[in-house]
Amino acid sequence: MVYGILTLGYHFYLSVSDGSKYYPDYITHLVAVQTDALLNGLGYDASITPHPHEASIKIIINGKYIARVIEGCNAMSVIILFLSFIVAFAGKLKTTVLYGLAGSIIIYAFNLIRIVILSIGLYHYPWRREVLHTVIFPMLIYGTVFLLWMFWVNRFSKNIRPNE
Repeated sequence: MVYGILTLGYHFYLSVSDGSKYYPDYITHLVAVQTDALLNGLGYDASITPHPHEASIKIIINGKYIARVIEGCNAMSVIILFLSFIVAFAGKLKTTVLYGLAGSIIIYAFNLIRIVILSIGLYHYPWRREVLHTVIFPMLIYGTVFLLWMFWVNRFSKNIRPNE
């Protein structure tokens, strides 16, 4: 139920999102801006620009189009899945809320780092695009979520019975 409510709320957010100021939507735009800042902070000459033909933002490193940030890159669907699991195995209310918030921040930050490393990898090793984008980096983000879930269930969940 929580998954359905959060997913419907997110789809509503996307449907009312005004792409004129924050293209394609605020969260995706924020991820692209933060990716750009991190890449530049690491010494790359990076920039972002709206994609002219689709709802995405292009990441450009040293004048070379490397990747695009789409709505699916902003980690919101992963955070919704994470929060749904946490609520399904809820502990005390305060603990559940704080862990949900902390876990969401960890997932968001890890996803941002993932995009930066993926962009650098695609810049230096473009022939590894498929394995980087479809295998290694999804495995890392979902692995992080899995570890957060296991920590939650083993440490805080009320649905676990102590060994007798």
